[in-house]
Amino acid sequence: MSKKARATTAPAVSGNQEWFDREYTGKEVYHRLWSFARRYKGLIFTGAFLGMVTGGAWAPLFSVIQPMINGVQAASDAATTQVVQPAEPVAAAPVTVEATAPKASKLERQSKKDAEKYQKYIDLATQYLSKVGIEGPAATLFVFSLLIAAAVLLKMVTQYLNQYYLTKAGMRVVMDVRNAMFKHLQDQSLAFHGRSDVGRLMSRATGDPEIIRTLISQTMSDICRAPFEILTAILFICYFAIQNEMVSLLLIAVVGFPLCMLPIVWIGKQIRTWSKRLMEQSAGIGSRFHENLTCIKVVKAYHTEALEVEKYQQYNQKAFKMCMRATRWGILVGPLTETVAFILAAVFVAYCLSTGHGLSEIIPLIPPFLILYKPMKQLGRLQVALENGSAALQRIFSLLDVHQELIEKPDALPLKQFSKGLTFNNVSFGYTPEKGYIIKDATFTIKPGQMFAAVGSTGSGKSTLANLLARFYDVSEGNITLDDHDLRDYRIADLRDIIGSVTQEPLLFNTTIAENIAYGTPNATQEAIEAAAKLANAHDFIVSHPEGYQRIVGEKGFVLSGGERQRVAIARAILKNPPILILDEATSALDTVTEQQVQAAINNLMKDRTIFAIAHRLSTIRQADCILVLDHGVIAERGTHDELYEKGGIYRKLCDIQNQQA
Repeated sequence: MSKKARATTAPAVSGNQEWFDREYTGKEVYHRLWSFARRYKGLIFTGAFLGMVTGGAWAPLFSVIQPMINGVQAASDAATTQVVQPAEPVAAAPVTVEATAPKASKLERQSKKDAEKYQKYIDLATQYLSKVGIEGPAATLFVFSLLIAAAVLLKMVTQYLNQYYLTKAGMRVVMDVRNAMFKHLQDQSLAFHGRSDVGRLMSRATGDPEIIRTLISQTMSDICRAPFEILTAILFICYFAIQNEMVSLLLIAVVGFPLCMLPIVWIGKQIRTWSKRLMEQSAGIGSRFHENLTCIKVVKAYHTEALEVEKYQQYNQKAFKMCMRATRWGILVGPLTETVAFILAAVFVAYCLSTGHGLSEIIPLIPPFLILYKPMKQLGRLQVALENGSAALQRIFSLLDVHQELIEKPDALPLKQFSKGLTFNNVSFGYTPEKGYIIKDATFTIKPGQMFAAVGSTGSGKSTLANLLARFYDVSEGNITLDDHDLRDYRIADLRDIIGSVTQEPLLFNTTIAENIAYGTPNATQEAIEAAAKLANAHDFIVSHPEGYQRIVGEKGFVLSGGERQRVAIARAILKNPPILILDEATSALDTVTEQQVQAAINNLMKDRTIFAIAHRLSTIRQADCILVLDHGVIAERGTHDELYEKGGIYRKLCDIQNQQA
């Protein structure tokens, strides 16, 4: 099934999915993940290899257990024989020797094999340890202890390096994914951001990539290590069973391992489903949190704190229920795996006891079976982690695969100045086809140095017209030309350089005043910043504060008044010095005194520029060269203030209404 087809059949989940969500297979998402991880394949392969070495490091530990037992026992028997000399034969002695002869012979044969295998180590140890009084069983035990210590040290070092390299790779992949998601969001048009929830986007771009780090640093570490630990243990059990004539034990290993895997496979699908739903609900919680803090003034003004708390608790309650459902399935893997493992262990012990095997044959098998428990449990967690990772990766790649960028032509033209004019040619525009056109057949031309204004009732299309001029959106029909070339023919960066804007609600970043003024003009000097602030009538209030231009303005400029925020935004536009300026009435929400200060700053900003103004207060556009009167997206009237007022149409009615309100 194609991605497009899957997108149309993706199940809706209580309104928590975004409009661009789609379904992917596990193979698809992990293949896509590798495209990010490929850059760090050296780290990943090194870590994976060390994980394999770590898993295989149990082999030398298992292999020395029986030789150590036999060697110590043989050395002990030899020492006892030398020390204990019976005074005279006992009548029952021949019977005792004859009865125990077979077992002694078997132990001797195995001890001889072990002695031959490790003889050089034992001889070397005996040579040096005898000088300090360590002989017999103690010397043998010391040799095998050194072998065990070396194997443990190797395992410790390789395990540390395994986790270090994979963690480093995982953190780098997370960094790259977050960078890619942030860049992707920056590239999307305002049409995308207008349809998307900010809180949910934040959750995807910051929270979901963290699961990738867990996948690479922990899950992959377990994937590389656990199977090799299991394989090492099983191979040793098989080898030991054949060597000690316990071939029937192989049946337990062959049947038992698949039995341990059955509960993992059975539960995996449920885990993935509920993990995905939990992530979507958690994104809703983040969205609700962000929305509440953004609108906190409204909440306080209407005293709806209790209502907001109740809504947030409801979101949390839903997330809690989904989390518990996912948790119930997840934690069920461990107990089921443990139960099956303990049953198999009990069968093994019963088998050993029923066949009369000795301690030297049973004890060496206990560590491998005990070691099997941890990696088997890790395999259970691996299924949970892989399903959680698949759910998170689906959300990440759904975002990365939505494309609503403004398209820039490969051979886009450079744009350094505005010299001829800007023309709307029969422009029509709609945000979505089903909602129809908001702007209909707009045609007009703005010459350099002219001031055009758009007026009309709310929803008439004034702001949309300005957004089209700045190419925040592309027209649906017709075209907009700048100096005889379509806006879509120019480089977007160049177009942004020659068009500036001052909005009704200025947006400031939570940094210093100086950095806010210099935003978009990164090489601006302090002198240029202060000069722009003076033209914007902002310098005096800035330097009146002890921190001056280094004062932090807070979230969205919260520490500044409305008029101060406006003047900082105007200073930013003055410093950028664009030849074309879009003004969305910046004084409509200010008091009279502040309005005069801001209007004076705007007058300084408007000098020698081409202006497109969105007018709310008609008194501010009396000097406009042309006023466009919009009515439901159509330019119903156009002309100067005097011409339109004398005409007695829509514009005059708007003027009369404002005069009466004044």
